[in-house]
Amino acid sequence: MDNIRQKALIWEQQKMKCSPEGNASFFSKITYSWYSRVITLGYKKPLERDDLFELNENDSSYIVCPDFEKQWRREILKSSKDIKVTVCKDVTRKGVFQKASLLSPLWQTFKVALIKVTILKVAADFFSFLSPQIMKEMIDLSEHHSGSYWNGYGYAVALLIVVVLQTLIHQAFQRLNLLTAVKIKTALVGLLYKKALNLSSSSRQKYTTGEIVNLMSTDVQQLMELTINLNLLWSAPFQILLAIIFLWQELGPSVLAGVGMLLLVVPINVYVAAKVKQLKKIQSKNTDQRVKLLNEILHGIKILKLYAWEPSYQKKIMNIRESEIAVLRSSGYLTAFSMLTLTCIPFLVSLATFGVYFLSDEKNVLTAAKVFTSISLFNILRLPLFDLPTVISAIAQSKVSLGRLENFLSSEDLDPQNINTDYSGKHAVRFVNASFRWTKIGTPSLHKLSIEIPEGSLVAVVGQVGAGKSSFLSAVLGEMEKIEGRAQRKGSVAYVSQQAWIQNSTLQENILFGSELNKFYYERVLEACALLPDLEQLPMGDQTEIGERGVNISGGQKQRVSLARAVYSNADLYLLDDPLSAVDVHVGKHLFEKVIGSSGLLKNKTRILVTHNLTLLPQTDIVMVMEDGRILEMGSYKELLSKRANFSELVLTFGGGKENKETLSVSKSYPKDSIKIRDHVIPKKNQYVEHKDMSTFSMKKEKVATGAMKMSVILKYLQAFGWSWMWLTVAAYLGQNAVTIGQNLWLSTWTAEAKHFIEWKQLRNYRFSIYGLLGFIQGLLVCFGAYVLTRGSLCASRVLHHQMLDSVLHLPLQYFETNPVGQIINRFTKDIFIVDVRFHYYLRTWMNCTLDVVGTILVIVYALPLFVLVIVPLGYLYFTIQRYYIASSRQIRRLAGASHTPVISHFSETLLGASTVRAFGHQERFMNQNKDLINENLVCFYNNVISNRWLAVRLEFLGNLMAFFAALFAMFADGKVDPATVGLSISYALNITQSLNFWVRKACEMETNAVSIERVCEYANIDKEAPWILSSRPPAGWPNEGVIQFVSYKLQYRPDLGFALQDISFQTSREEKIGIIGRTGAGKSTLTNCLFRIVERAGGKIIIDGIDISTVGLHDLRGNLNVIPQDPVLFSGTLQSNLDPLGKYSDLELWNALELCDLKNFVQSLPKKLQHEISEGGENLSVGQRQLVCLARALLRKTKVLVLDEATASVDMETDNLVQSTIQKEFCNCTVLTIAHRLHSIMDSDRVLVLDSGRIAEFDTPQNLLQQRGVFYEMASQAGIQEEAVNL
Repeated sequence: MDNIRQKALIWEQQKMKCSPEGNASFFSKITYSWYSRVITLGYKKPLERDDLFELNENDSSYIVCPDFEKQWRREILKSSKDIKVTVCKDVTRKGVFQKASLLSPLWQTFKVALIKVTILKVAADFFSFLSPQIMKEMIDLSEHHSGSYWNGYGYAVALLIVVVLQTLIHQAFQRLNLLTAVKIKTALVGLLYKKALNLSSSSRQKYTTGEIVNLMSTDVQQLMELTINLNLLWSAPFQILLAIIFLWQELGPSVLAGVGMLLLVVPINVYVAAKVKQLKKIQSKNTDQRVKLLNEILHGIKILKLYAWEPSYQKKIMNIRESEIAVLRSSGYLTAFSMLTLTCIPFLVSLATFGVYFLSDEKNVLTAAKVFTSISLFNILRLPLFDLPTVISAIAQSKVSLGRLENFLSSEDLDPQNINTDYSGKHAVRFVNASFRWTKIGTPSLHKLSIEIPEGSLVAVVGQVGAGKSSFLSAVLGEMEKIEGRAQRKGSVAYVSQQAWIQNSTLQENILFGSELNKFYYERVLEACALLPDLEQLPMGDQTEIGERGVNISGGQKQRVSLARAVYSNADLYLLDDPLSAVDVHVGKHLFEKVIGSSGLLKNKTRILVTHNLTLLPQTDIVMVMEDGRILEMGSYKELLSKRANFSELVLTFGGGKENKETLSVSKSYPKDSIKIRDHVIPKKNQYVEHKDMSTFSMKKEKVATGAMKMSVILKYLQAFGWSWMWLTVAAYLGQNAVTIGQNLWLSTWTAEAKHFIEWKQLRNYRFSIYGLLGFIQGLLVCFGAYVLTRGSLCASRVLHHQMLDSVLHLPLQYFETNPVGQIINRFTKDIFIVDVRFHYYLRTWMNCTLDVVGTILVIVYALPLFVLVIVPLGYLYFTIQRYYIASSRQIRRLAGASHTPVISHFSETLLGASTVRAFGHQERFMNQNKDLINENLVCFYNNVISNRWLAVRLEFLGNLMAFFAALFAMFADGKVDPATVGLSISYALNITQSLNFWVRKACEMETNAVSIERVCEYANIDKEAPWILSSRPPAGWPNEGVIQFVSYKLQYRPDLGFALQDISFQTSREEKIGIIGRTGAGKSTLTNCLFRIVERAGGKIIIDGIDISTVGLHDLRGNLNVIPQDPVLFSGTLQSNLDPLGKYSDLELWNALELCDLKNFVQSLPKKLQHEISEGGENLSVGQRQLVCLARALLRKTKVLVLDEATASVDMETDNLVQSTIQKEFCNCTVLTIAHRLHSIMDSDRVLVLDSGRIAEFDTPQNLLQQRGVFYEMASQAGIQEEAVNL
């Protein structure tokens, strides 16, 4: 209820800033004068979000989305078959759904608005045909001097009234049409988001995050654009029909010749539409593939940099991009063909009509009234002829998008029958012979599980990698498909995933996760989860913003924040998927004692803990041992040990036989309620900065550009476009417009001769031939112009994308940790789409409009010299309005672009954490957050629509005044001007109304869309990391000994911050094994990052085999080092491509590496073996298996230096032992640096380097360090490691 009240309060506050449209006068409404306040403010200063008017209540996503969802549910029920399908003997399901149609619910939701739009469009079309009729009367009056001249002035006023009414009605139509279209987009995005939150596991595997985001950003946009143009489907034929009727009145049956020419266009348009649809399908697949790969690259950028794989993946992206360019080329040639038909059809129609008219009867004469009335009608005809193929093409493209959306929205949701949450028995979790799998078909992942977990108990789930431990938790959550048995769960749930999901928000917001702040309990949770030392280091404490996926905090910090979120939720059932694996030993024991164990905050809760730490098992109530998806053994720790079965053997082998003694040391080291984090772990401010200092890595909001468009941006585009293509394009369009004016002047001269019938008859064939020749030349120039524009735009698309991709891959890793991935993806999707498709279209249209306006004014001044008197004041008003509008509109569009990024980022973030959101039951809250973000984007769109209407009304009114004065001066001439000149000037003046509006609109759209070019090019100006390859390259086979020397090495993340590493000096011997340890934030991972030059030095140097690493290129350095990183990152593709993305190794070498990692049997069991498809992020492998794949990569890439960064944090003790023995054997001739939380894994190192606050605290053999009784000894004691065990 508090949440609802808060929402209501926010809405009331927004109402105060609601648009004054509702209270405005009638005149203010129809002229949009009520919006002048924003336009004036925008001229004085760059507009900000708070300057804009809020949405009307009915336009909000909170109103639109529920209405549409209601209609969609009805459609789903209507399209479902009420058939009972027996899945297994215990499970029966109802409702096997066919693919539901989106069209019916869209119509039912928005039919009232769509009908209103249609009525306005009919009225606007009707008025557009009145002005040529008035012009005809004026030409007749001028030709025959019939009636009073007051009639002529009356006609001029009537013309003004008609065109003004047409303007007002047309702009009302545009406003309602655009707002209805964006409501449809809003409804679809809301439905997509809700669907994505509830997808079943099998459905989720069909769609990657990139593909789902592409549905929202591209396919929904396509349907919105179709809605905008939908009325043209009937309006264009309606206007064509009206034009033919009026032409029949002028030219009689001859008009049928023109109709025949029109009918010839239909099959051409059908062919073009079919080809466009086909190309759209291909392009959608290409774009999906590119965005999907790019998304994975950006999320796994650290791995790419560590392995020097950027060129390989850059080549993959560029190959997909070339496929996109090929489709764009085909589309461009189709556009050239469409432009040819568009320009030539009105001419061919007039040529055929005029030719048949005077050839069919010797008495037929083309008078000025007939010709210029017909020309005006042909000009009206031009727009629907252009729009009809456009809307046919849009329908073809939208049909593809509609199908993709319907397929996704009709895919299967999570089945609530997977687990019964209404259970009220005495157990927290109860399974009876329950089997589960991840997909609808296939073998079960969990077999016949029977388990009863009492309330308030602590259950440990253990087993080897791939045993099904995480799957068991997913089954409890209801994420897996139940195929038989009963599964029951009681109470609310809190879930900590194995790979922590962190939101891009403050640390406090991540922990509260939508709950109210209880300060006392919140502080208890922070202390229990060992987060207080971290808060000391954060520049804004718990108000510090954490980046996407928690990129700016360490793995241990991420896991502790995730655990704190679960603890604070105060749920009944806690599912903890190995949360202690990513933290140091002493922190892990603190967490167990203070949170999970019998004296922790959760002591009265039911806890299911997946763990590989066998020393914790004696303190649990139940131990569940899993193997191959089955429960192998289950009981208390003592019961399982007494059975002397598999579990007992596992404990004796990997627990060292001293579990009881070591476990007791936990309570000895940490008496109840007396755990303290050591003071020296909390560094003094500005003396030491942790590996990922938050002040260094705070996430940056997307900047909104301000001010006028920079010429440098246009120059960059033109350079990419190619100067030769640019000049050819300008020449083609100049020639095309010059020929068009020539045609009309030729017609004017020809019709002026009509009063001399004999002379006209003698010259008609000659005049007609020249008219036809000019049309033919125009067609050639149009075709040539479209061709050169296509070639130039393709060059620009290729060059700008390549430059951006190259710049992004050369950015330092810190950039990706401080900028949301959604921001970068937005550049590669929306901005590249504008470069590919939109910008050159706006450039072409603006050029055409400019030449049209200049040509029109010159023709009118040539015909009516007095018109010069009107040009000056109207021109001043025109440029004043333009200056005011462009300043405001440009900024509104920029704000709209910036407000779109958070929608995409939030969408992507939710998809990654959907299982966590569902586990906590927060779907409704996240859907409301999505609606809030959509509303912010809608506010900008609404203001943009109104600002465009504000401009259009004023500019079209100026155009209407031009038409009025042209008519007035023609009547004022009192016979001094011949009828042909009157017709020419008025027909041109009528044409200028839309040209003026289009000119400013396209100029503004060019400026606004140039922001996309600016955003695409901005990465070129950001500081890059060092060059990949330098001219002075290290010798082949370097390093050949693996001797690493740090000399007075210092590092700081920023000049204004303290040193993260200080005075680090040590040297390894050849093939020496070095263990690196230290408490959280000691600088362990920073040290290895320095070795790979992920972060550059602030002083000192690192020497490997006699070469200073700062003197070699990054790829020569990174390509000759080896690493197994903390986060096991896999990319979608085959298993083989993940092991060997560069294709360097044979299948035999790959199988040998898999065998050494104990993965050979698993891979051989897969149907496609090495060609097994890895899903996005490696989601279809367990975390442990992913870590083993990373080990296999390292085994293939043998170099003299190997770095292990917490490489075995996610595997069980047995697998850890296997990994360590494999590394000892296979890398015996290498220098190995091992960072580890598990101290036992570095106890056999030759020497151990102990870091403390960015300095070397101790460096000696493990035996000597234990004898020194220093920091290492203390950490070893806390881990239960005895000096005798080391000596053994």
